[in-house]
Amino acid sequence: MKVNSEGVSSSRVYLPADKHYPSLLDFFVSQFPHIEKSEWEARFNEGLVMMPDGQTVSPQDVYQPNTHLIYFRRLAKEPEIPFEEEILFQDAHIVVADKPHFLPVTPSGLYLHQTLLNRLKKKTGVQTLSPIHRIDRDTAGLVIFSVNPSERSQYQNLFRDRVVKKVYEAIAPYSAALEKNLPMIYQSRLEESEHFLQMREVEGAPNADTEIEIMEVSKPWAKYRLTPGSGKKHQLRCHLNSLGIPIKGDQIYPILTPYQEYDLDFSNPLQLLAKEIHFKDPISNESRSFFSKRSLR
Repeated sequence: MKVNSEGVSSSRVYLPADKHYPSLLDFFVSQFPHIEKSEWEARFNEGLVMMPDGQTVSPQDVYQPNTHLIYFRRLAKEPEIPFEEEILFQDAHIVVADKPHFLPVTPSGLYLHQTLLNRLKKKTGVQTLSPIHRIDRDTAGLVIFSVNPSERSQYQNLFRDRVVKKVYEAIAPYSAALEKNLPMIYQSRLEESEHFLQMREVEGAPNADTEIEIMEVSKPWAKYRLTPGSGKKHQLRCHLNSLGIPIKGDQIYPILTPYQEYDLDFSNPLQLLAKEIHFKDPISNESRSFFSKRSLR
């Protein structure tokens, strides 16, 4: 894998022997029909398609079967996220970052350079970084990255085996009726809804559980401490919404608002923060505890 000067990782493609194309441009257009021909021409012209040794190739070069090429994504326009992440811890095995609201963890859709992963690659110079868990773009707080590919699965297994304790904080409406039942463990079954952005609760055996405690009250709002026992998509947002206290600033629950592409509104961030994370390091055998420096408003 190669990385460009912006910390963006390359992709690799194989040129099969059972096919033939007049040129490399024809191959890429055929191989990736969802990408316009003009986009591939621009990537070639900008030196974003090359041999594994880094030598650039041209769109009219001859198709060479049984070889590999590498290429980089290119975005003509990308939303700028004007908030900075902070590295809280770094050693030879992991990097722990404190992510701001609105910043995606990994490249997807409109986001390439403006992602936590590529910012950290550029900042640390470690091109093998890979997140061992994720949080939503809308959520702020702790994200841990593995440094060595050979160790990545050992860290990921901690989350698979549910031996990592994660604690979140959220600001949501105060409910006197709900407070009488707190602390509580809320359970439900979550599945994807018809809209890919939203999850929904359905009948059946629970597959998601969240411990909910109240930290402080400032009516009409309250700050809640949330400890998920499972890691379902949007679990915390779904559970508080189901209890009638959707998280302040939530653009998905209970009502899905139109997706903002470029003219982003930074004035109303989701009031959800990945505040703490605790686990036993599988490499060093040390007990690890990390705390976000960020706070909700």
